[in-house]
Amino acid sequence: MKTGLIATTVLAASVALAGCATSPGYSSGYGNSGYGNSGYGRPANCYDCGTVTRIETVRGNSNPNIAGPLIGGVVGAVAAKELARRNTDSEGRRNVAIGAGAIGGAVAGNAIQNRTEGGNVYNVHVRMQDGRTAVLTQSDVSGLREGSNVRVQNGQAFAY
Repeated sequence: MKTGLIATTVLAASVALAGCATSPGYSSGYGNSGYGNSGYGRPANCYDCGTVTRIETVRGNSNPNIAGPLIGGVVGAVAAKELARRNTDSEGRRNVAIGAGAIGGAVAGNAIQNRTEGGNVYNVHVRMQDGRTAVLTQSDVSGLREGSNVRVQNGQAFAY
């Protein structure tokens, strides 16, 4: 009778202690809190995750675009030609008005284009978890700073 009671107690104790043990399959490395997380809100084995090492500001769009000044110059020249045709009978004055209208339209078109394209562009340098480095060019870096944990999706870094 005592042998059965001892065996039952040993069996119950071993079952209880087995429930407290952690399986080696849950751990993925040093500093891991288990269940696939590193404990700091960063997935343990994330191919697209990394840390921002540097953010560079690139002033505006460096690619010259001729569309704004060209369209503005054409519109300015046409408008000046129409106004000169109605207000003067001198061919020389019409030509001067058309030239001035083209120049004024080109300046206005360039200013409009710069205002609509404006804003800074940033190069975000990211050290990925697997050791790779990536440089991402994006216009919005809200929530990012050096040392931020990020996930790279569609060519942009997002803080998490």
